[in-house]
Amino acid sequence: MDKVRERCLTGIEALDNILNGGVPKGNTVLITGSAGTGKTTMSIEFLVHGAMEGEKGLYISVTEASEKLLENLIVYDFFSKEMIQKGIIFIDIPEIYEKLGMNKLQFSMEDINLLIENIVKIVSEFNVKRVVIDSITSICYRLQTEEKIMEFILRLSKALSELGCTTFLVSELLPSAKGYSQYGVEEAVSDGIILLGNLERKGDLLRTLRVVKMRGTSHSRATYVLDITSIGILLVPLLKGGGEMV
Repeated sequence: MDKVRERCLTGIEALDNILNGGVPKGNTVLITGSAGTGKTTMSIEFLVHGAMEGEKGLYISVTEASEKLLENLIVYDFFSKEMIQKGIIFIDIPEIYEKLGMNKLQFSMEDINLLIENIVKIVSEFNVKRVVIDSITSICYRLQTEEKIMEFILRLSKALSELGCTTFLVSELLPSAKGYSQYGVEEAVSDGIILLGNLERKGDLLRTLRVVKMRGTSHSRATYVLDITSIGILLVPLLKGGGEMV
């Protein structure tokens, strides 16, 4: 097991084993994949396990109202409404946009600075140690240029890392995409990439997971079958055989 960097346990046992002890603390990790691959579930489980260990979590919902999101998570044994009050803060980003006067289609560098300052302020005020932004793709859409996207992710990552935060950035990926992110910039500036996918095999559609990169630790690059159960995410090695990624 790597001992150079202090680790942030995701609480998903198999994933922590794949990463030789968990995500290096302070890393910004891209959780990327197409629709229905389990990105949001994994991110929420990451926050819940942190809260169970006394680490405050922040979930910034960009594409879906958090109230609706929470209704869909009640089925999981590891999740409870009490956990919200004790250890996880849920914020809908339209509320932040409204507060900062950022209701526009394209953000300027000044807007980027305001957004980063506001997120950092929330993290500092509540002593947050785990952050999820779901999804970063929707924010990047308003940044539009590669330069602004890179500036936003690099500055936000640095600020959160300095506060001791480990961050998951959820990235929407089209099935036809050749890279690991919508704009190609997100994957280059993130410390880690966890790729979730769908694999069609013998008429079944399997969810899959692969750690593409993770700075600060050695890790397996094998593909695993991901199963979402009532007790959380389970991973098992993908057996060799025919199948088509979709």
